[in-house]
Amino acid sequence: MVTLTVELGAHRYPVRIAPGLLGDHTALASAIHGHQLLVVSNTTVAPLYLPTLQPLLDHYQWQPFLLPDGEAHKTFDNVARVLGALAEFGASRDASVLALGGGVVGDLAGFAAALWMRGIDCVQLPTTLLAMVDASVGGKTGVNLPQGKNLIGAFHQPRAVFIDPLTLATLPNRELCAGLAEIVKMAAIADPVLFDWLEQNAAALRARDLPALTHAITTSVGHKARIVAADEHEHGERALLNFGHSFGHAIESATAYTRFLHGEAVAIGMLVAARLSAHLGLADGIATERLARLLAALGLPTKIPPELHPEQLIGLLQLDKKVLAGQLRLILWRGIGRAEVVAGTDHAAIRQSLLDSR
Repeated sequence: MVTLTVELGAHRYPVRIAPGLLGDHTALASAIHGHQLLVVSNTTVAPLYLPTLQPLLDHYQWQPFLLPDGEAHKTFDNVARVLGALAEFGASRDASVLALGGGVVGDLAGFAAALWMRGIDCVQLPTTLLAMVDASVGGKTGVNLPQGKNLIGAFHQPRAVFIDPLTLATLPNRELCAGLAEIVKMAAIADPVLFDWLEQNAAALRARDLPALTHAITTSVGHKARIVAADEHEHGERALLNFGHSFGHAIESATAYTRFLHGEAVAIGMLVAARLSAHLGLADGIATERLARLLAALGLPTKIPPELHPEQLIGLLQLDKKVLAGQLRLILWRGIGRAEVVAGTDHAAIRQSLLDSR
C-alpha cells in the first residue's frame, strides 16, 4: 500500500492506494468515527462494489443512497435528497458519508456532508480513474446549474481517500480514457517527466496494465496532494489545476452535460488553451502538437464540435469561477510543465483559438 498525506495545517488526511483496498476492512474502518454511515453511490457502481463493503458496513448502522448514473444528475435537487436521507436516518454530528463511485458521486456526497449539521465526515472511495486522480482529493465539492458547472459548492476535505485500482477493471473504455485526461493535465502543468512517460506508455495505460495505471495514479495524486497542501482554497498555485477546465466546462455546459464526459471536454479544453498560448506567444506550437498527439493516443477527442459557436462558448466563460472583477482569468502555459494564470486575454484571440480547435 502507498500512503500519501495531504497536510493542511492542523488538519491532515491520508490518501491510500493499493489493489484490493476496498476489501481491506481494517484500513477502511480506521477512517470511520461514529456508528452511522450513509453510503452514497449510483445504480451502476453499487451492484459491483457494495457487496465487497458489506462485511464492513454490517458493523455499523448504515443505509445506501443510490443516484442515477451520469453528470446530468449532479444537481442541487439531488443534494437535497441526500440531506433528506440523512434527516430520515437521524444522522448525528459523528455520522459519516461514504462516497462510492466516480466524480459525480464524490462531489455531490461531499457537498451534502459539508452541509449536514455544518459539516460531517466524508470518506471518498473513488471507483473511476478521473475520481481517483482528481475529484476525490482536495476537498472541492459541488453541483452544476444549467448556467454552468460546479457553480454551487464548498471546500470540504475528506476524512480519508481509499483508491483501489482494481475497480478500473469494470470501468468502460470511454470512462478510462476520460480519466487519463486528468493525468495528462497534471503532467502538462507540473511534470515534464511524467508527460514523457505518458507518451511512452499510452498503449499500456489503455490496455489497463495495472503497474502502469498504479504508477500514473500515484504520481498524479502526489502532485495534487502537494498543490492542495500549499493552496487549499485556490488563491494561487491550485488554480493551475484548472488547465483546460474553463474551456472544457463551457463545452460541457453548451452540450447540456450529455455529449462529453468531463475528461473528454477537458482534453479539448487543454488544446484550446495550448493554441491560445501559442497565439499569444507564450509557447511554441511544438508543445501543442505533442499534447494533441498524446491525447489522441489515449483515445480522447481533440476538436470542438462545429455547431458550437465561439460566441456561445465565450459567453459561458463569463460564468467561470475564475472570473474576478469582471475579468476572465485563464490557465495557459509556456510549454510542458509550465502553466500560469493569465488575466485579461483579448476576446479576439480566444475566438480565434476556438475556431482553430474546430
